[in-house]
Amino acid sequence: MAAHAAVPARRHLSTHGWGLPLTLGFAYGFYAAAIVRGGGVIDWGEVVLGIVSGAVLAGAVYALRRWGKVLPREPHAVAWGVLAGGAVGFLFSLSNPSVLSATILGLIIAAGTTAAAFYWLYTHEDVPAAGRAPARRRA
Repeated sequence: MAAHAAVPARRHLSTHGWGLPLTLGFAYGFYAAAIVRGGGVIDWGEVVLGIVSGAVLAGAVYALRRWGKVLPREPHAVAWGVLAGGAVGFLFSLSNPSVLSATILGLIIAAGTTAAAFYWLYTHEDVPAAGRAPARRRA
């Protein structure tokens, strides 16, 4: 039996929106806990660090993939750069280097990711046809 026209169709659950963020968050959290562990015995502090850092990264990737499209090209690229640079800098800081070296590595990764994201966003931008208004980006 078909649904009434006023009843919205049921949305199917898709892994497209949360599959990549969860996978990245799990791998990131596991790696963060492994760095802090250093080959020793696992304790609850490392488990909590892994869960929290993985959840924060997964949430940030999900939010940036979901709502980043509403940003203009430059801030969108900078947001990806900040996310990648901050994530790598944090992981590197867990291995007890100096604060300066962790910051420099994070800034280098952020600059490279920003440049790559800007290039990708610039080359994949919708180009309006002659005489037409530009297409609006979906939120």
